Amino acid sequence: MRRVLSLALPSSKTATDILNPDNHKIVASVDETPEAISTKISGTIPEWISGNFLRNGPGKFEIGNNKFNHWFDGMALLHQFKIAGGQVTYKSRFLGSDCYTANSENSRIVVSEFGTVAMPDPCKNFFQRFLSRFELPTSDNDNVSFVTYKGNYYVSTETNFMHKVDPETLETKEKVDWSKFIAVNGATAHPHTDPDGTTYNMGNSYSAKGAIYNIIRVPPTKTTPENPEETLEGATVVCSIPSVDKARPSYYHSFAMSENYVVFIEQPIKMDLLKIVTGKLRGKGISDGVYWDPKLETIFHLINKQAGKLYSVKYHAKALSTFHQINAWEENGFLVMDLCAADDGKAINNYMVQNMRKSGEALDEVYNTMCRVFPRRFVLPLNVDMETPCGQNLNTRPDSTATATKTAKDKVFCTHEDLHDEELHKYGGLEFPQINYAKYNTKPYRYFYGCGFRHLVGDTLIKMDLQGKRMKVWEHPGLYPSEPVFIPLPGATEEDEGVIMSVVITPNKDKSTFLLVLDAKTFKELGRAEVPSIPVVCQK
Repeated sequence: MRRVLSLALPSSKTATDILNPDNHKIVASVDETPEAISTKISGTIPEWISGNFLRNGPGKFEIGNNKFNHWFDGMALLHQFKIAGGQVTYKSRFLGSDCYTANSENSRIVVSEFGTVAMPDPCKNFFQRFLSRFELPTSDNDNVSFVTYKGNYYVSTETNFMHKVDPETLETKEKVDWSKFIAVNGATAHPHTDPDGTTYNMGNSYSAKGAIYNIIRVPPTKTTPENPEETLEGATVVCSIPSVDKARPSYYHSFAMSENYVVFIEQPIKMDLLKIVTGKLRGKGISDGVYWDPKLETIFHLINKQAGKLYSVKYHAKALSTFHQINAWEENGFLVMDLCAADDGKAINNYMVQNMRKSGEALDEVYNTMCRVFPRRFVLPLNVDMETPCGQNLNTRPDSTATATKTAKDKVFCTHEDLHDEELHKYGGLEFPQINYAKYNTKPYRYFYGCGFRHLVGDTLIKMDLQGKRMKVWEHPGLYPSEPVFIPLPGATEEDEGVIMSVVITPNKDKSTFLLVLDAKTFKELGRAEVPSIPVVCQK
């Protein structure tokens, strides 16, 4: 969940896609800039920041006369801000995926994506076109994040394909298929990393017995150090969890992890596998098979990382949707888990390109149908057994109002504590959370950062202080920041000593996209690096 920043500094999640709520041209195809160009510096970029700030997101929404339907579908465009000596250069390059190559060579969309179905080749005969409608959609359009495994850089999405890339040139080096190493049909774009470099992820597999959720572990170093070509060798499935509904597994974008546990959240965003498999035949994308079922409860599954065992107790909560978790840690017999959550999960299908290109009242109408996302805390008691009484709150932590009540032999029902006060409602909630990951992941912490959403897209940066649930805000009318990434000051002794970096765009054609640098402690702007006349669109 918090991966690659690539400043040879701590890792981070990808940047969110920030679009202009008033100008559809922001959601448009752009050209790559493979040769580095200089940026205009305003203020000061601290000289201790040195390295490559890497972002990933959709950069091409049309192929020939064909148009992609969903925000998730655009062709992956990789971005690099190279920072050294207080100066910044910028470059970008389209990912050399098979689908990008095939689409470009045919001047049309030939590979289906999440919300877009590729039409059969008109040059094929009728029988060939008919058979092509039974092909399963498998795209290698890795437009979600940069991740690292064993020191190598990859770009990733949620299929079984990743691409190894050169972080200096942004060139695509190799296509890597998870299913060649372990029995999974995909993996998330948000793995977690232990201090020793061991990386955990999750991926589904499908068989006659139904859908299975798998916890994946990748070793920290190459199994054969002298082999520079090694990728996922040594990866293993730590634990497999059967889906409650074999034919309709839950969709998940990420997961939580503490020192000893992976927490998988089985939420009521469901995937109808029959609809997905038959989607191309019906002329529908994968998105048509994804739906929200509010009648279901959310289930938290705990998996012991070392033993590979699924904890017999299931923690239930009311229906909620979560795409990003903030942090999780164990303390005094409890697992505390903080996450960003909403009370429904319909938003995923609202991000159609046609919606994101609306403006004014039409865009407001889309936004007003969406449930707001807020930071929440759940407290899960770890010592539940036959002797644990039912019907009473097991959360004895005096610092939290969350509850956990045993309701059956292996069931605990949980309610959350809000990690905010009323002020956050003015900013539309908070998403894309970040922490000082290198030092505080899986540990008690005080600060997290995110984007406020008063529009369909983020329009503010927010720092949350859990002591008193206070917040600081960076906002400028007409500017739309991406996910805030925390970079610690070398030798820092305080949790928020460092900077926040975010790519900011503006619909004003007279102004540039820029890399923003804030003092993480004061949340005041230190400097910015403006990219001349080149829109930079990065995705979450």
